[in-house]
Formats: sequence, C-alpha cells, structure tokens
Amino acid sequence: MPYTVEFAKSVERHLRVLTAREQTTVLNAIGRQLLHEPLKETRHRKPLRPNPIAPWELRVGQLRIFYEVTGAESGVLRILAVGRKRRNVLVIGDKEIRL
Repeated sequence: MPYTVEFAKSVERHLRVLTAREQTTVLNAIGRQLLHEPLKETRHRKPLRPNPIAPWELRVGQLRIFYEVTGAESGVLRILAVGRKRRNVLVIGDKEIRL
C-alpha cells in the first residue's frame, strides 16, 4: 500500500528556488523512491543523526529531500524540506546551512 504524501507549508518556498527541471526531479524521486518503503535504508536514502531539519534524507544528485514518516500504520510521509547541497553548504530555500 503506498504512503500518502504531505508537504510542509515551507516546502513550496523551497521548490520555488529550484529550476523547473529540479522541481520535476524532486517530485519524480518522491514518487519513485519514497511511496512504498520510505523507511528502508538504501544507497541514496538514509536516516540522519538527530538534527533540527528531519530524521530522513533522500539524495538525488545535488538535491536533498528531507522527510519523516508519521504513523507507520496510517502510512503518512511528510516532506519537511527540499534543498541543494554543494560541498559543505546546504541551501534550503534562501537560507544557507553550513555542515
């Protein structure tokens, strides 16, 4: 059974910063890689150490999709942030986050 995807309100701002191609890449990656087994660790999907952004990350090239699964029984996948990473700088929306 596929998970239901919800987007945090801030994700709309995050997506506006990206190009149309990057936006399509993000939405396709969510559909392909997160709908059925979002809690399964893979090469591009991993749990993160405790942080203020999200418990899970999906990497698609330089793009990062941060998410959480709320209620494994109800099957709700919540996208919390989308950004672009270059070297040790993560840009989410218009904010730079040094790693």
